[in-house]
Amino acid sequence: MRKSKITRAMVRLSLAVLITSFAQAQPSASTPGGTGPYHVSQTFRVGGEGGWDYLTVDPEHKLLYVPRSTHTMVLDASTGKTVADIPGQKRNHGVAIVASAGRGFITDGEDASVSVFDLKTYAVLGNVKTADDSDGVIYDSASGKVLVVCGDAGVMIPISPDLDLATGKADAAVELGGKPEFLAADGQGKAYINLVDKDQVAVVNTKTMKVVNKWPTAPGGSPVGMSMDLARRLLFIGCRKPQKLVVMGADDGKVLADLAIGAGVDATKFDGDAFASCGDGTLTVARETAPGKFQVVQTVQTPRGARTMGIDPTTHTLYLPTAEFGPPSEGQSRPRPKPGSFMVVVVSPSGK
Repeated sequence: MRKSKITRAMVRLSLAVLITSFAQAQPSASTPGGTGPYHVSQTFRVGGEGGWDYLTVDPEHKLLYVPRSTHTMVLDASTGKTVADIPGQKRNHGVAIVASAGRGFITDGEDASVSVFDLKTYAVLGNVKTADDSDGVIYDSASGKVLVVCGDAGVMIPISPDLDLATGKADAAVELGGKPEFLAADGQGKAYINLVDKDQVAVVNTKTMKVVNKWPTAPGGSPVGMSMDLARRLLFIGCRKPQKLVVMGADDGKVLADLAIGAGVDATKFDGDAFASCGDGTLTVARETAPGKFQVVQTVQTPRGARTMGIDPTTHTLYLPTAEFGPPSEGQSRPRPKPGSFMVVVVSPSGK
């Protein structure tokens, strides 16, 4: 009887070892940061004062536009060296480039305005009044307008890129019925806007400038990041509560997938793969692994605070702004960036 028990125990142990060995040999759905399709290839030590928000890439001229609270830095995308520094903002958030007009547009949340600058000289040409908390900004080719979302005001404001800055005004605001965060446009007459306080995506017809639909982001909530696969007509929505990358059909609002991501997401991008950058120091990489099936294929480790990003679609390179952090100051709940430690982390396809 004792011998039988020992034999059975040995068999169970052998089976457990075999199962464990087999499981370890199987490829993981989410590979470590150093063994997947992307890696941190370099870090630009930029320095300078101010916070940061949405980084915008100009792929044609290989430039990075980085809002730094009261000024906007223009960096060489190859070296990280400063090309220009555009002053005069109070609390900036994002930049839109309109090459056909030769102008760039910087949202200023505190000033409730947009600063307009010359793309060749970087000189500030003037300001356009918008609404409280001017935040996300993109150019929509279908309407020929710069679209600005204003969080506290709950509106989207269209601006003509060639507006006479001495006498002209922004177009009438589009009431969204919620607090917008970021947006994407399909180039065919639709814009998709995250309403962070409603757990919804508002769909705006950019030819009539009317809200034509609202879709829930459940099971994701507090949607902030937004990007789009134009060819497949898919939206990639970064949600904070719970922490999800939601894949949504852009024609019907159907949620096709909800993938776990890190904490503190602020941006998503699409470039063949979908990316979600999170403030906890993770960059989630997801892709369609079978028709209609989406999966996390890698989690790239990045420095803490790298919550936004821009992407160069010609080189498939991502740029994530962040800084080094010290302990929280007295009375502060979050750690503060160390002075002069601002950096841009470069994430490249493996092999580059």
